[in-house]
Amino acid sequence: MRIAEIFYSIQGEGELTGVPSVFVRSSGCNLRCRWCDTKYASWDPEGEDRPIEQIVAEVLAHGARHTVVTGGEPMVAKGIHELMAALREAGQHLTIETAATVAPEGIACDLASLSPKLSNATPLAGEIAPGWIERHESLRLQPEVIRAWIDAYPYQLKFVVASAGDLEEIEDLLGQIGRDIPPNKVLLMPEGTSAEAIRGRDETLVDLCKRRGYRYCNRLHVELFGDTRGT
Repeated sequence: MRIAEIFYSIQGEGELTGVPSVFVRSSGCNLRCRWCDTKYASWDPEGEDRPIEQIVAEVLAHGARHTVVTGGEPMVAKGIHELMAALREAGQHLTIETAATVAPEGIACDLASLSPKLSNATPLAGEIAPGWIERHESLRLQPEVIRAWIDAYPYQLKFVVASAGDLEEIEDLLGQIGRDIPPNKVLLMPEGTSAEAIRGRDETLVDLCKRRGYRYCNRLHVELFGDTRGT
């Protein structure tokens, strides 16, 4: 399995914010988000192929209870089902951070952190290889796949928000999913890779959350460490 990095930190986003966790970042992605902050695992995948047992051993060496498997897009990683099964067997609480474009198919998971991509993620012409804009657009929203995840696992729906105008897209997608999704399961996260950029969008997001009952989702790791790998 191709791995970009494994590191021990605290969860910076979502319902488990602040929980010490080992992060396993797979390399490779089926999307090309404009604002991606881990291009070394998506646009220009780095890393090396590592045996499942070696990955598990490194995770366990940190002594943490929680493991977050992320990317890139971990669900396209070769061997992902085997890795998750091995981590579950080792007693880990498992979060998968995914764009929800690939069905779970029974994968071991304790929290599905689903982050469907809005139109604000679509790359611009001239900044990506030919064909990627169309590919990204055709894949980024898969309501039936999201439905499969939320029907099978504890979940959170995490949206990267750039402006108040994104709310219409979010609520249109919630309608397409066709499930009774409690507002507190919808997390609005400010787009940005610096504390300054995040603070600049706080007021808008807090207002949206207050009006709709959604949850504000901070990016604690950015506040604490900045846009730094391995944090």
